[in-house]
Amino acid sequence: MAESVFIETTIPSYYVARPSRDVVQAARQQLTIAWWTHKRKEFDLYSSELVVTEVSRGDQEMAEKRLELLDEARLLDLNESVITIAKALVNSGIIPVKAAEDAVHISCAAVHGMDYLLTWNCRHIANPRISRRVRKCLDECGYDMPVICTPEEFEL
Repeated sequence: MAESVFIETTIPSYYVARPSRDVVQAARQQLTIAWWTHKRKEFDLYSSELVVTEVSRGDQEMAEKRLELLDEARLLDLNESVITIAKALVNSGIIPVKAAEDAVHISCAAVHGMDYLLTWNCRHIANPRISRRVRKCLDECGYDMPVICTPEEFEL
């Protein structure tokens, strides 16, 4: 069985985005395309209805392209445990209220036992200062934290 990876909203967003003039954004776009092209088949892909909702926002043509990428991912249930852990992450101040959806992504990946959570959200998800605290909270709730990483961290 292949390792599992939770695809967070930023991955399809970077994949289908119009080429950026910002060098960092452009590099992230290229790294995302490279990961999707060369690495995705090595993993079982998962996501959630929340990610589907998020990628459905905005320009309809781009939203359709983002949704098409998620066709390869199995959607995980946003069950009571996911919501409870997400609330714990927010109520503890680890994830700010304004980023509560990010807490849902983390908790969904953890509750469903994902090996990886793939994201470009380095503010609230792939942030080493936050991930230490997230790991502690998840441990206290009885869940293992997936490896939270960006496409850049995989050997491409």
